[in-house]
Amino acid sequence: MPIHVRLARLLGERKLRAAELSRRTGINKNTVSALWNERSSRIGFDTLEKLCRELHCEVGDIIEYVSDDDLSTETDNDRDA
Repeated sequence: MPIHVRLARLLGERKLRAAELSRRTGINKNTVSALWNERSSRIGFDTLEKLCRELHCEVGDIIEYVSDDDLSTETDNDRDA
């Protein structure tokens, strides 16, 4: 899927656990876990707002579009390494 959720990276950079993020934002632990593991197929605006407010970031820091061309280039580069 060309849409990636970068929540794991953001929390790692901030040394913040998913359970703590859930507690601070009121977002259900299962929702945070699904986003962390990139198993979610959708995300509500209210959830995005809570995440942005708590993490002091923009929506584009949380979700990212990666085109199919970029994905194939990454795969080609991995094979060359």
